[in-house]
Amino acid sequence: MTLSHLSAGLIGTGFIGPVHVEALKRLGVKVGAVCGSTQAATDMAEKWGIPEVYGDYDYKGLIESPNVDVVHITSPNKVHVEQALAAIRAGKHVICEKPLGMTTQETSKLLKAAEKAKTVFAVNYNCRFFPAILQMRAMVRRGELGRIINVQGHFFQDWLLKETDYNWRLLASEGGKLRAVGDIGTHWMDAVSFILGAKVDSVFATLETFHKQRLRPKGEVKTFAKVNPKDMVRYVVDTEDFASLLLQFQRAKHGFADRVHANASISQVAAGWKCSMAISVYGSEGSARFDLQEPNVLHVGWRDKPNEVRQRCAPGFHEDVAHFTDYPGGHAEGFPDSHKMHYRAVYEHIASGGKTEKLFATAEDGHEEVKLCETILRANRAQRWMKV
Repeated sequence: MTLSHLSAGLIGTGFIGPVHVEALKRLGVKVGAVCGSTQAATDMAEKWGIPEVYGDYDYKGLIESPNVDVVHITSPNKVHVEQALAAIRAGKHVICEKPLGMTTQETSKLLKAAEKAKTVFAVNYNCRFFPAILQMRAMVRRGELGRIINVQGHFFQDWLLKETDYNWRLLASEGGKLRAVGDIGTHWMDAVSFILGAKVDSVFATLETFHKQRLRPKGEVKTFAKVNPKDMVRYVVDTEDFASLLLQFQRAKHGFADRVHANASISQVAAGWKCSMAISVYGSEGSARFDLQEPNVLHVGWRDKPNEVRQRCAPGFHEDVAHFTDYPGGHAEGFPDSHKMHYRAVYEHIASGGKTEKLFATAEDGHEEVKLCETILRANRAQRWMKV
C-alpha cells in the first residue's frame, strides 16, 4: 500500500484544519471529507476540492464514511476524546490535535481503547519533525554531545498580548485549565522528551495571568481574527498568560546516566515574538541550539574548537534526518513542512503495516502530556516540586 491509497477525513475547520489539509495534499493523500459548521465545512470543501461535507458538526457521519481511512481531529480540545473514541470504535486510524483531552480521567479511557485497537493513533506534536530537532535527537543518541547536563529554552508568542486579543483557548471550559503551557508549552516539553528519549519525572511551576480581565466578542471568531473593541464584552480570565517551569527528566537510555534538569519559560504575551520555540541542549562535550523562528539552522557549540552553524540538508546533518526533508539546502522548510513530515511518518507507518519506526507521538505520549499538565497545576498551587 502507498500513501495515495489512503484517504483522510478532517473534523474541524479552524486555524489548524487547513494546515492538515494542505500537508496531506502535498503528500499525495486524498482528503475525502470535512466536518464542521455547515457554512465553514462547505467553504473549506469548495476551496480544497473535498468531495464529502458533513455540516452541523456531524462528526459521526464523517467517521462512518467508507471513503475515510484516517480521521484528523482538529476540533476544540473539549471534544477530542469523544471524537477520537468514536473513530477508534469505527476501526479508523486517528491523528488528533493536542492536547489529547481535558483530563487524565478522559485520556486514560482513550489510551486503553487505542492500545486495544489494531489501528494507528497519533497525537499532532509536529515539532518533532523539524530536521534540526531530529538532528539533535540523533546527536544525543550517538553521544556526540557527551553526557547531557541540562536543557534550557522557551516558547514565546505575542498573539494574546492585548486585552482585546481573543480566542476560545483563553477559556478554561473550552481549552483546559492550562492555556499557555497546554497550548505551546507542551510542544516544548514533548520535543525535549523526544530529543532526550526520556520523560519528565518531577516539576516545579509558577503560572501568572497578566490580564486578570479581558474583552471578548459577543460571538465566536476564528483564531487571529481582528474584532472591533466596541463589539466586545469584559470577562474574568481563568487561564495563565505565562509560566516558568523547572523540570527533571528521568534517567534515559541515551546520552546521560543521571536525571537531567531543564528550565523553560512559556509566554503568549511576549511582545515581538511570533512563534519562538527555543531549545538548548548542553552536554559534557558540546551543545546544540534550535529556534523555531530559524527552523533550517542548528547551532552547535564546542569548548575547544570553533562553534558551528549547521544548515538543514547539508554536511553535518545525519542520515536519520534525510527522509524528513525534501528541498535542497537554502530552500527553507518550516512550520507547514513539519506537519507534512509528521503525516508522512504516520501514513507510512499505516501503509507499511507498522513496520516503520514510530517517531510520532502516540496516545500514551498524549496521555502523559495531560498528566504532566495536571502536575504543573498542582505544583503551581503548592509552590513545591511535584512528582508526575
